Amino acid sequence: MIYQFRSKAAPDVIMLADLTQQIFDILGHPIEPRGILTVEKLPAYITALETAILKDLEERSQTKNGANEHQGHSKSADRLGQRAYPFLELMKQSNAKGEPVMWGV
Repeated sequence: MIYQFRSKAAPDVIMLADLTQQIFDILGHPIEPRGILTVEKLPAYITALETAILKDLEERSQTKNGANEHQGHSKSADRLGQRAYPFLELMKQSNAKGEPVMWGV
């Protein structure tokens, strides 16, 4: 399934179900076919996602340093950060302009 997130404050963001589920688990918000992230809750959601991204980056860095210490600088991807960045920016821009984030409408 594909989710399309909309806000009057930013361009639409399209995500596949696996990433959407992962992000909404982090936010502690149920994912439904249609919904809204209210302006009042956006700051907490932004903080939760940023914290999860930093934790993921730290865990990947520790794993990489322990396993590939002698290989030099290999391609270290912050997968959650890369994949969630468009949605995080959508929430930040929506929060800045006082607009909710909606999907399925």
